[in-house]
Amino acid sequence: MPCIWRVRFAGRMPAFRVRTHFFVPAWGISRMSRFGGRPPVGRDRVRLSTSEKQAAVAAAKELKPEFDNDKLLNLLRSAKSELQGMRLIHMHLSLLKDKDPSSQMIVRTIIQELANKASYLQAFNISNGDVIILYKGLKLTGVTDVCQKVEQIFLAKTTLTGPNPYREYSLYSIMELALNFINVIRFIEELQANESGNHTTETKPPITLEEMAKLERAMQMFDLSPFLFNQAIANIGRNNDDEMAYFELYISIKLLQERLCPEYDITANKWLFNYFTANLDQSVLRALNHGLSFMRGRRIGININLSTVISTGFVKFDERLPIDFRGQVVLEISKGDLIENLSLFNEVVDFAQDRQYQIAVDGLNPFWVTNFDLEYLNADYAKIFWSSDMLEMDPTFEKYFIDRINEQDRCKFILARCDSVSSLVYAHKVGINMVQGRAVDNILRKGVSVREAISHAKVA
Repeated sequence: MPCIWRVRFAGRMPAFRVRTHFFVPAWGISRMSRFGGRPPVGRDRVRLSTSEKQAAVAAAKELKPEFDNDKLLNLLRSAKSELQGMRLIHMHLSLLKDKDPSSQMIVRTIIQELANKASYLQAFNISNGDVIILYKGLKLTGVTDVCQKVEQIFLAKTTLTGPNPYREYSLYSIMELALNFINVIRFIEELQANESGNHTTETKPPITLEEMAKLERAMQMFDLSPFLFNQAIANIGRNNDDEMAYFELYISIKLLQERLCPEYDITANKWLFNYFTANLDQSVLRALNHGLSFMRGRRIGININLSTVISTGFVKFDERLPIDFRGQVVLEISKGDLIENLSLFNEVVDFAQDRQYQIAVDGLNPFWVTNFDLEYLNADYAKIFWSSDMLEMDPTFEKYFIDRINEQDRCKFILARCDSVSSLVYAHKVGINMVQGRAVDNILRKGVSVREAISHAKVA
């Protein structure tokens, strides 16, 4: 049946009824054009009966909820010049194990306490359950405090199912938008592509022991060469004649997971993932044993576990290493592996020096640089992961950080995961003479020297 709208205007015209087959605002009715498309004010308002209100509530529940994916995408694509000075908060509510339909509303309510202090703040509900907030004119410490408050509220009731899209085990991410808007656009585009293809956005379950055993058997017979990539570590120091320090060889875990184990998350269980990477090391070594001609005599770096270096698989790799690659291989050891196995690390260093390998300590940040004695550890390289937070370090701490870099005579520093020209300029500023990341790849693909790109960026 058509519903009936009862519209009453005090002292202006008699009550009348308009029959329609759908709910429309009172000011949308053609007879009321004298309001000029604006809602009536004062006592000129729509009155609904109880039954009509109930019907409206029921109809609203059946409607698909509205999300802001398109609104945010349009803003990021069209207003790039307006992104300077703007930051982004990404609340990863979709990663909560026990999801609450009201989570987005809770976040938006808490975030409102920042709105009065900000020169700009806008929140967007994302279709996977996340909330993204753009803001300007707020101190990072105040924003972090509010984000930690939100995290405490949710993680007091449930847990995270895995790392967020930025590879952090955190419910929130705070980023400088001008440096990361491409990543945000890619995240939303991939999300919409999955949804339009009727793919679920639910987090994959952690891999089980049984599935890991199947994966291990498959890895022994699988050709890894399509998943083996290399990324340049570029010299930007004035005294370095060679443009490239070396090329890091790595396996794309994401692509490998999609090919061999698409139904499970390999990274969700830390201990099983460590076991997986140990087996992956052996597979990489077997692949490299077939020849390194594809690297054309260039220096290479290999991500490897300490336990793998003392394994029989590495002994075979060492025995078959071509003579022109002797002294040209860097073994990249993760910070976590080093801390957990310090005595084993010392053994590996002795072996590396004897067999002419070099050692890189991977995964550092400014805190670890100021607390590790890299000279004592006999590290040849130290990789620091770039973060936009480094631009906002306390001046006193930053000076100590720079002093520690300059004090190292033997160990050379690399700023890795550089995703913007700003990160490259920062490396030059603090005296880090080697850089790696997507920003470096993009410059090299254009046939431009990384040194020249940085010098032009500094002038601009």
